[in-house]
Amino acid sequence: MQAQVLEGGFADLPIDASYAFRAVMTAMARPGDIVDVSGAKPPSPMSVAAGVVVLTLCDPETPIHLALSHDMPQVRDWITFHTGAPFVAAQDAMFALGAWDALSLADFPLGTAEYPDRSATVIVERQSLSHDGVVMRGPGIKEKTTLSLPDTRAFETNAAQFPLGLDFIFTCDDRLAALPRTTRVG
Repeated sequence: MQAQVLEGGFADLPIDASYAFRAVMTAMARPGDIVDVSGAKPPSPMSVAAGVVVLTLCDPETPIHLALSHDMPQVRDWITFHTGAPFVAAQDAMFALGAWDALSLADFPLGTAEYPDRSATVIVERQSLSHDGVVMRGPGIKEKTTLSLPDTRAFETNAAQFPLGLDFIFTCDDRLAALPRTTRVG
């Protein structure tokens, strides 16, 4: 194995993982808040934040789909070594990772009426992440907030399917923000 595959995980696993888990859960509980994270050094093209999310949420029981933007040997090897998460087709994914234009949202599981929690969480790598942009409202948001989202219509459609739908985590460099399916946009 290449040294890069073996490197880049959490240096102090219990401590780093607990901080990372708290950061991801804070972002999910407070849609639109941008949270700083650290501790991962994944291979390119993954950002630090995407690496932190994968290290925190993925394991051998959580199948992941890599969009073409991220489906390369060094990324697959790094994820396999550090998490053991199996790689699957989009329709079988619990998690998906990629650039917005490379992700086909219609292919991911939305959950079922009996098990709405069996939907995918989509980790979207972004070039920028800021509070400029689309207005968001819903649980975890005091009145309203804004976030730079790539496509308002996709998120409006997703929210209209509640309790089914996808959850999103946006990553950029060492920052992340979340958009759960309960959040209304526009």
